[in-house]
Amino acid sequence: MKTISRRSLLAAGTVASTAASLPLASARAQASFPSQPIRLVVPYAPGGGSDFTGRLVAQKLQEGGGGYNFIVDNRPGAAGMIGTEVVARAPADGYTLLYADVAHGINPAVYSKARYDPVKSFVPITLVGASPQVLVAHPSFPANSLKELLAMPREQLQKIAVGTPGQGSGPHLTYELLRAKVGFDLVHVPYKGGGPALNDAINGQIPLVMNAMPPVMPHLQSGKLKALAIATAERHPRLPDVQTYAESAPGVVVYNWYGFLAPAGTPAEATDRLARDIARVLTLPDVKEKFDAAFLDVMPQGSAEMARFLDEEVRQWKAVAVQTGISLD
Repeated sequence: MKTISRRSLLAAGTVASTAASLPLASARAQASFPSQPIRLVVPYAPGGGSDFTGRLVAQKLQEGGGGYNFIVDNRPGAAGMIGTEVVARAPADGYTLLYADVAHGINPAVYSKARYDPVKSFVPITLVGASPQVLVAHPSFPANSLKELLAMPREQLQKIAVGTPGQGSGPHLTYELLRAKVGFDLVHVPYKGGGPALNDAINGQIPLVMNAMPPVMPHLQSGKLKALAIATAERHPRLPDVQTYAESAPGVVVYNWYGFLAPAGTPAEATDRLARDIARVLTLPDVKEKFDAAFLDVMPQGSAEMARFLDEEVRQWKAVAVQTGISLD
C-alpha cells in the first residue's frame, strides 16, 4: 500500500472516493461495541472549531443507528493539555475519546510539563478535517505576497509586527517555522485569541496576522484584509491567487487539523469501528456542507494514515522548538 505523506494528505483537500463505500463494522463488532455511552473529551471551551466539529460528528454518529451515544465533555485549560491528559489516563476500552487538534503535536514540544506522550499515549482513530494557516494584512500594507514581504530590507522587516492568537498557538509556531526556514525576524505580538488580533489588523493597529482559514476568510471576502500567503503544499481552491508559503519557504506546510484519538491499548475492535463509521459520516451531504461553510476541508484517512501524519507533526514541532529555543514553561 502506498504511504501518504503528511503534505500530500493535507494537500488533497477532499475525501477519498472510496470513503463512501466503506462498509459498516461487522455484526459481531456492532453487537459488542458500543454497549455504553462514549465520552468525547474536547480539550477546549464550548463554541470553538474543535467543539463545533466534534459535536457535529458525534451527533451524526448517534443519528446513524449504530448504537452510539456520545457525551461531549469540554475540558479546557493549559492549552488543551488538561483534557488531553484526562484521556491519556482513561481506561483503554473505547469509551473515552479525545478530539485533538494541532496543539496535540505542539504542546509537548514547548511545554515540558505535558504529562503524556502525543504518540505513545494514544491510538489514532482518524483525521476529520483541516484548515490551513494564512498570513493576512491590512489592505494598505505595501507587500501583496510573502515573496514581496521577504524582499523588504531587513531593517524594515525587523520593525514590522505580526499578531498571532497567543504564545504556543499553531499560528505562532507557524511563524517560528517560517522564521527558521527563511531567517527573518518580525516583531511577534501574541494576543489572547485570534479575534482581537484580526480586529486590530482590520483597524490598522497591526499590519500582519497569522491565523487559520476559518476566522480570516470572512474578512478576506469583505475586503477588510488581504491574504499574502497560505501554508499549503499547493495553492488552495478557495484562494487560488494567493501564493503558498512553500513557494518562498519550502517545507512550511501547516494546518489546523482535527482528529479522534483513544487511550493507548484501546482494542482495535473499537477503533476500527469508529474509523469506518466516522468516514461514512463525513461523506454525508449536510456534513460536507457545514464543513465547507466553516472553510474546513474534510480529511478522513483512518488509523494508519493518521499515525504517520501525527508522527511527522510531532517531529516537526520538536525540531522547531529546539532550533528556536522556544519554551513556554
